Amino acid sequence: MRVISSQSLQTFARSRTQQPLSQVCRACSARNIHQSVRVPAITSSHARRRPILQPGFQQAAPVAPKRSIYIQTQSTPNASALKFLPNHPVLPEGFPSTFLEYNSPRSTLVAPHPSPLAARLLDVDGVSSVFYGPDFITVTKAEDVNWAHVKPEIFSLITEAITSGEQLVNTTDKTTSEDGQGGLGEDSLAANDEDDEVVAMIKELLETRIRPAIQEDGGDIEFRGFENGFVNLKLRGACRTCDSSTVTLKNGIESMLMHYIEEVKGVNQVMDEEEEIAMKEFAKFEEKLRQQKGPDAVASTVGKGSLDFVE
Repeated sequence: MRVISSQSLQTFARSRTQQPLSQVCRACSARNIHQSVRVPAITSSHARRRPILQPGFQQAAPVAPKRSIYIQTQSTPNASALKFLPNHPVLPEGFPSTFLEYNSPRSTLVAPHPSPLAARLLDVDGVSSVFYGPDFITVTKAEDVNWAHVKPEIFSLITEAITSGEQLVNTTDKTTSEDGQGGLGEDSLAANDEDDEVVAMIKELLETRIRPAIQEDGGDIEFRGFENGFVNLKLRGACRTCDSSTVTLKNGIESMLMHYIEEVKGVNQVMDEEEEIAMKEFAKFEEKLRQQKGPDAVASTVGKGSLDFVE
């Protein structure tokens, strides 16, 4: 057995302690390769420190959300009338009638219900009347005016009035009717204790079955009385100047009333003085066309070859 002297052990120890520094560092790095870098801890004083605003710096004020509005349009049986639905109440809350109609610029300014919006709409060149329903506006134009020329301005006026929060219909103390304003007073189809059984049934049928269909077409209906078996009615809005208004009364309303109420013998259309003049002029025009087309010509509202088409 070989015996190692103490001198040899000392020499071996000195050789180990004199190992090059690079080798020692590599060994240390190999042992500590998975150790993470030490990050100084955040003290409580740092945590409580608040940012300081520099002089002259102003915090931005919260931006209020913008109110947007989307207006839909709906065609009506009357080619000269267009229905606008602003998704916003048009008549004020508690208004006694279901509609309000302006047929002249003066009627939009006087009592009892002036309307700034209707005044601006009637100021548009080519617009002849403005009709307010509960939640829609029907604008009627002259027959010789193209919708492409007036529709953008109507859109702009309605949008501006509603987004600004403007009151569309105002009410003054005067309660008398003014020429050119329609729909004043209480609703003609409202139930009345003084109505007899037949009149009550007529009003109920008009209110539940006929008025919704007419409002869908951009108009409304007024009950003007029941005499000698005939119901007196007046059409409003788009239906007032529609060429097929007579067909609506006779084939639609009259047939329904006579079917459900045996006391009803027919329906009469009540017209204002200017409407009677217009109807007479239209009858003259139709007669002239009939003479041109021949005695076998059939009246029609649209299409080439009809009585209202001139080459």
